[in-house]
Amino acid sequence: MNKEELANLINSKVTSYREYRIKYADMVINDKSLFIPLLELTFDETNEASVKVSWVLDFVSREKLEWFYPHLDFFTDNISKVKHDSIVRPVSRICELLAKRYTSKYEITIQNFLMPNHIDKIIETGFDWMISDQKVAVKAYTMETLFLFGKNVDWVHKELKLILAQETSGGSPAYKARGKKILKWIEKYEKRR
Repeated sequence: MNKEELANLINSKVTSYREYRIKYADMVINDKSLFIPLLELTFDETNEASVKVSWVLDFVSREKLEWFYPHLDFFTDNISKVKHDSIVRPVSRICELLAKRYTSKYEITIQNFLMPNHIDKIIETGFDWMISDQKVAVKAYTMETLFLFGKNVDWVHKELKLILAQETSGGSPAYKARGKKILKWIEKYEKRR
């Protein structure tokens, strides 16, 4: 199946229902040759399928995050270019998954692939998402991503604390709850250092 056929299939069959996103993610998981076209289509916002493709990519990342490793240059070069809300959300979630895996005590393979320049691009884009008009889910995923990478990049926690202190008072209940949680994590982490 070529990229255009994949885009047409996903665009015509995938809906916002979880079962359809999982079904087509499983299709990709069972045929790894579809992963690169899926990744490329996600970042091609001129393609009307890009939103639905990003939903499928999100589910693929939950099962096969290691498939991203050889493509981190492409992924991190393009995350800041995404403008559509429905694509930013799964991309921000993938960034969070990468941060969790990178900072895990049990997963070291990612450290051979996720380089400081990749982390810098994720952090930079994350701060852009935090200060721009993004949905709560994007900001929630991004808060955790920044917290995790901030364990290795000194200035990140300081900047994140400033943003959260300013934003939590006027944010939605979900934003306030996540912001307070992240602030507590930062405080706890700083006390242990």
